[in-house]
Amino acid sequence: MASPPDQGGTTPRSGLTRVLDAFAHGDPEELLSLDRLLGGLGRSAFGMFLFVAILPGFIPIPGAGGVVSGPLVMLIGLQLVAGLARPWLPRFVGRRGPRRHTLNRFRARIAPWLARLEHLVRPRLQGLAGNRAANVLTGLLLLVLGLLLALPIPMTNYIFAGLLLLFALALLERDGALLLGLWLVSAATIAGMALVSGELAQLLGEWIGRLRRA
Repeated sequence: MASPPDQGGTTPRSGLTRVLDAFAHGDPEELLSLDRLLGGLGRSAFGMFLFVAILPGFIPIPGAGGVVSGPLVMLIGLQLVAGLARPWLPRFVGRRGPRRHTLNRFRARIAPWLARLEHLVRPRLQGLAGNRAANVLTGLLLLVLGLLLALPIPMTNYIFAGLLLLFALALLERDGALLLGLWLVSAATIAGMALVSGELAQLLGEWIGRLRRA
């Protein structure tokens, strides 16, 4: 999705930045549905879907945003494992999305990071960003990270949401090199969580129990 440098030689803006810019102006209270945000993005829509899905995950209250973000991330992971060409949205999910002012506020918060990443994230090793085996591996990692994000584990929501934000950029830009790095970091993070969190199985059981009672 990256565009060539402009005639002035400036660094091209990332695909995520361009998409966010396209929705920046208008009524701040307007609801930007997922159907609208993902329309016309093709396979890169997985990256945008993941980006929107993790917005609640940056709420600094353990478990609060993850309850919303985690299942959505898991839905994306399942679809990548299943080999879908673009995201499928249940009707009740597709009609929902962030308010424009929410998207703009988050855009402003991550703008300094995006400005740095624009120099690094670009289409590379695109075979890793689009082949079936790579999508399955990415999907499996998203499934686990989404589950961990959904659990009320203190001091972890920013870690998992940050990793998922980088996954969103890698999928949007088809950056296989970044994706490869994220596979390694995610696997190490998941292994570390399994080793240091003796309460993980208990939290998982409680979370599944709440879902069954809902």
